[in-house]
Amino acid sequence: MARIVLANDHGAVEIAALIKDHLQKRGFDVTYLGVGSPESVDYPDKAEEAVNEFRKGGYEFGVLCCGTGIGISLAANKMNGIRCALPQNSYAAKMSREHNNVNFIAFGGRIEYQDKIEDMLDAYIDSTFQGGRHERRVEKIMSLEGR
Repeated sequence: MARIVLANDHGAVEIAALIKDHLQKRGFDVTYLGVGSPESVDYPDKAEEAVNEFRKGGYEFGVLCCGTGIGISLAANKMNGIRCALPQNSYAAKMSREHNNVNFIAFGGRIEYQDKIEDMLDAYIDSTFQGGRHERRVEKIMSLEGR
């Protein structure tokens, strides 16, 4: 069974529960590192916790959620080896995997998306990295770390 790490802050409690349920229905084993209450926690801490868990190995990808998805994705992208996308729709979710080979995907609990979160997740999950010219570009992205 494929493993996923999921973390959220207080701004994304409901969306994280929806995501966890959807992933489990799809057969994933979810390591949940989020919070289930509106008590304030700092999204950079949740991003770091999820990335550190992901780095232990054995995970297919990670999902991060905060109020907008912006802060938690920025925090994750500061960590070496992480490519976290913040898709606005199913097409962007699919392309984040096919063209950018992202290993984390983020969502905002306070955002009204045009597509259902489950559909965006499915678009990401059901896609595969295309490699080829995209591999060269991903390598260039990763070479920017630490500059």
